[in-house]
Formats: sequence, C-alpha cells, structure tokens
Amino acid sequence: MIESERLYYVRKKQKVLRCESYENLRNFQHQGNKNISEFGQRVILPSSFTGGARYMMQNYLDAMSLSKWFGYPDFFITFTCNPKWPEVRRFLKDTTLNPEDRSDILCRLFKIKLDALIKDLRENSVFGMVKAGI
Repeated sequence: MIESERLYYVRKKQKVLRCESYENLRNFQHQGNKNISEFGQRVILPSSFTGGARYMMQNYLDAMSLSKWFGYPDFFITFTCNPKWPEVRRFLKDTTLNPEDRSDILCRLFKIKLDALIKDLRENSVFGMVKAGI
C-alpha cells in the first residue's frame, strides 16, 4: 500500500519532478523534436524510489566510491529474515496467523536484529576495527 501511494505521488507530480537535467530528454530535444512528452516512458521514477533501476544504480555507485576510498571489502555479509525465528513464533503462538500474514512484525524484528548485528560489528569489533560500512 505504501509503495502504491509513492508511485501515485510520483505519477501525479511528474511536472514538478521532471526537470531539464535528464540526459536522454535533453538530447532528444536538441535533435529538433519539439514535443518531448512523446519520447520514452511517461513516468520517470526518481532515484529515491526504493527498488527502481536508478535507486539500484545509485547504491552501486555509492558502494564503488566507498571501495575506491577505503579499499576492497574484506567481508561481504548478507542478512536475511527467517519467519521461523523464535520471537515470531512466540508472538503468533496464540493466533491462527502465519508469519507471512504479519509482515509488519517480520520487518520490525528484522530491523531490530540488523541493528544489533551492526552494533556488534562496529562497537564490539567482532571482526576487528570497521573503517566503513553501509
């Protein structure tokens, strides 16, 4: 629901969000085309839209600039959510709900556990001193 609201906002505010700095639109206009609204897609997702192509590219470029500044990473850590975590089961034990039915609980618990992992890495120096991290 939140994502659909954000997409609706982006779609309705295209005139505000769409500026002259888009490279392809500028090139298309310089080729003599007056009506650039017929070119390409009608809705341009900003790089702030989570999950979009521009968002992923921005994250990639940020990671590469960190690698350039601090050097190559020693570890690549992935962290996933498990709907069978004891905390989730304990919360849903008196209900007939599945963990997938309460994605809000899974998201909150994932964020709590992720923050605890990052705290262990930074403050408790589990793998040594941390120079940089995303």
